[in-house]
Amino acid sequence: MQIRDVMTPNPRCVSPDDTIQNAARIMRDEDTGVVPVVKDGRAVGVVTDRDIVVRGVAEDGQLNRPIREIVSRSLVSATPDMSTREAAELMSEHQVRRLPVVEGERLVGIVSIGDLAVKEERDNRVGDALQHISEGVKERE
Repeated sequence: MQIRDVMTPNPRCVSPDDTIQNAARIMRDEDTGVVPVVKDGRAVGVVTDRDIVVRGVAEDGQLNRPIREIVSRSLVSATPDMSTREAAELMSEHQVRRLPVVEGERLVGIVSIGDLAVKEERDNRVGDALQHISEGVKERE
């Protein structure tokens, strides 16, 4: 199965100049924990609910600051033609739960470990990937 078959197409996004509060409102409205950060149609990062809490609220609580100040710096992405197996391996390798999906340099979707779990329930790849992704979290606790 390919990523295009399981991804959420055309997710709501923010620009690097949008406020932290705007990203939080999108997360609330879309019931998601991540929002891609896009500049001129290109994915330049993602912001997670954890980024907002740890880098926004806990630092100074100024939610009118630009999202670029708290955005996750490393961007790992998938392509629509990538297999779900490759995506699970990529998530595991980089210990991330969500991947922006890009075609060329354009953001076309987002895929989460949950998308893989729901639509790829016939094997253990997702469980293995989730276990590896969570290892870093367990070490910090």
